[in-house]
Amino acid sequence: MISYIKSFIQHSPNQLITYADYISAALYHPEYGYYMRDQQKIGRQGDFITTSNISDIYGRLAAKWFSYICEKTGLPNAFCEIGAGNGRFAHAFLQEWQESIKRPLHYVIVETSPYHRRLQQNLLNQYPSVIQVEDITAIKDFEGMIFSNELFDALPVHVIEKINGELLEVMVGIQNEGFVEQRVPLTNPAILQFLQESGLELKERQRIEVPLAMKVMLGSIATAIKKGLIVTADYGYTNEEWMHPAKSTGSLRGFFQHQMYDNILANPGAMDITTHIHFDYLIEKGRQLALEFVTMLRQDEFLLKAGILQELENHYDPNPFSEVSKRNRAIRSLIMPGGMSSYFHIVIQEKGMETQDINLFKNQK
Repeated sequence: MISYIKSFIQHSPNQLITYADYISAALYHPEYGYYMRDQQKIGRQGDFITTSNISDIYGRLAAKWFSYICEKTGLPNAFCEIGAGNGRFAHAFLQEWQESIKRPLHYVIVETSPYHRRLQQNLLNQYPSVIQVEDITAIKDFEGMIFSNELFDALPVHVIEKINGELLEVMVGIQNEGFVEQRVPLTNPAILQFLQESGLELKERQRIEVPLAMKVMLGSIATAIKKGLIVTADYGYTNEEWMHPAKSTGSLRGFFQHQMYDNILANPGAMDITTHIHFDYLIEKGRQLALEFVTMLRQDEFLLKAGILQELENHYDPNPFSEVSKRNRAIRSLIMPGGMSSYFHIVIQEKGMETQDINLFKNQK
């Protein structure tokens, strides 16, 4: 991977590449990219953990909530998951659907990684309703729910900074056989358009990530869906939060064996690279694409509205070492103050529906 990126830089104008190009290569190169390689990435033996890997409750609860949505709205029982990773969310969802809902289901997984597609096939081979596609563009006129968990935070981003009143783009070059940052005047019209559309105005010495790939992905989702809900689970900031002094250095980070690294230029292809997403931009750009904003909830709030407490009440076991008790502890960990869910938000958008006329949650007044 290092040799590939060095060659990429050496053959680029001014021997510099954007951070977006660097991240794209480091994560998605078909042979050397982090997400493409045959190596465990999620869980204790990997580099990071996701909500669906804490317990099967997340996927099971999502299945029950989706079933309720379909009953209330008349949406087809069609569910599309973008970026399904090791398939554990899908497995839990499908188990719950098979055991308690028992209606025909169309389940589509969009997965670019051949390694993850194989993991999903092995885990989900008992569910013939599952269809895998490599790219969202393969889906046409979809009606149902499109769901993603930590999708947008893993997309490539550009990096810009304001120094002495001038906007600069932070590029990646080579120095002493290593990768280094180099700043050049910002000229990319797409980045300038993003700043204008988002309403963000950087302060002096502020650094921020620009998610042009998120705009492309959102456009692809809007094209793929004809009618339904788009549910995004991710971590990020509002414009107000981005402007807080504590966020002035941006959010670009790497994760290797559950350790966080500020320097993502070290060991490309060996670590996960992530950024916080721009929630206000996601919502406003969605509106421009006919994806109307419904609500944004902290993940623990969403889980409570979706009925996670009923899961505790219905599955009590006094034995602290039983599987039921372990599951209940996992449920509590998802909703406890300061827990993992407090860092995530659920953004719900819709297309072609009248969501103001329905209750998205059973207990909603």
